[in-house]
Amino acid sequence: MAKVGITETVLRDGQQSLMATRMKTEEMLPILEVMDNVGYHAIEMWGGATYDACIRFLDEDPWVRLRKIRKRVKNTKLQMLLRGQNLLGYRHYADDLVDEFVDRAITNGIDIIRVFDALNDTRNLQRSIEACNKAGGHAQGAISYTKSPAHDNQVFINLAKELEQMGAKSICIKDMAGLLDPYNAQKLITDIKQVITVPLELHTHSTSGLGSLTYMKAVEAGIDIIDTAISPFAEGTSQPSTEAMVVAFRGTSHDTGLDLGQLNKIAEHFKPVREKYIAEGLIDIKLTGVDVNTLVYQVPGGMLSNLLSQLKQSNAEDRFDEVLKEVPEVRRDLGYPPLVTPTSQIIGTQAVLNVLTGERYKMVPNEVKMIVKGMYGKTTVPISPEIKQKIIGDEEQITCRPADLLEPELENMKRECARYLEQEEDVLTQAMFPKNAEEFFQKRAARIYGMDWSLVDEEAMAYPV
Repeated sequence: MAKVGITETVLRDGQQSLMATRMKTEEMLPILEVMDNVGYHAIEMWGGATYDACIRFLDEDPWVRLRKIRKRVKNTKLQMLLRGQNLLGYRHYADDLVDEFVDRAITNGIDIIRVFDALNDTRNLQRSIEACNKAGGHAQGAISYTKSPAHDNQVFINLAKELEQMGAKSICIKDMAGLLDPYNAQKLITDIKQVITVPLELHTHSTSGLGSLTYMKAVEAGIDIIDTAISPFAEGTSQPSTEAMVVAFRGTSHDTGLDLGQLNKIAEHFKPVREKYIAEGLIDIKLTGVDVNTLVYQVPGGMLSNLLSQLKQSNAEDRFDEVLKEVPEVRRDLGYPPLVTPTSQIIGTQAVLNVLTGERYKMVPNEVKMIVKGMYGKTTVPISPEIKQKIIGDEEQITCRPADLLEPELENMKRECARYLEQEEDVLTQAMFPKNAEEFFQKRAARIYGMDWSLVDEEAMAYPV
């Protein structure tokens, strides 16, 4: 049996799961050389919510972060998480934007792009995988793992086969809610390994308390790589601890080969970072423990905190349990989508509205209508005619790949942000987060040039690109 590889998540999912992605680049840089020499399979450090958080909350350029990390990490592969046709935003983007984003990500230093789709609609993954391979990157196709009456292991086995056929160089089982139990993991991995020839990776969370146990059985079943987080940013809604997994397999045929002394240096660096954010209230101690609601309602940890936040804003925290019970009902109505960005937020918001208004679907957000119309892709099971009528009436549902309805966007985006342009990548920031990007670009101009945009004739400054 081969040793198991470790993908370290502290710079992306570890900190995203525990502290809403607020870690600053300057807090990462001093330890990168040590991390680079540990022997990780990869370091996940970009994508997911990092891009949004950089420009929205940290006044940082995510592309500058990537380049700074790449400059210091010379030996280890850098990995990012991409939402397929959604890129890092919350809608589908035209193919030319997908091509440009993937190409720029790899040019700036990304090696592995993990591509997933919230509905497991592989049509939404095809372009990203093709673009990654064309740009010389490693395209990893991810399966969003979930449980429902419509999901059995054969569904995921078929997805794995399809992703390899589409050109994925490795496959990841992405268990975003910590639902995969140890013995089913063993069976699922054994069965998938029989039908694919590329490496298989497992990503899970400790939210349900099963994470480390699931990894043990996964490794015994032949998983090639597991995702872990260094201990200060591990467990709870994050991944199992890197050090614990290294010790668990030490001296066995699966020995990771990682040195605990080096890992301890990394942990010592991140301990005061964690303490700082606990003191500032960004790490909620409730997110560091086990929450069995994950197993009962299949709600990921990040979604739990989001639901609670929405209820607090309405002074309705006492209705939290009602909302939790409503989430699986809404999920059933909408065709059993996995609960992962952006479907988790969409379904959670609808569940809150159903409870607070006292009438199911009295208020329906536009994003829910888009799911029913097919604008996010194909749901696991068809949405019933009754629910369709209630939400979108007589409007037609689409059956094509949603991005086929989009006109090319790249050139228009270049024109939109021409007056702010400092680098080619700014166009992609503008495309994904128009409002926040504009605020970020203005702050950057003020910082670099001392420019007050309120005094500028923007129309006179605009120029074609």
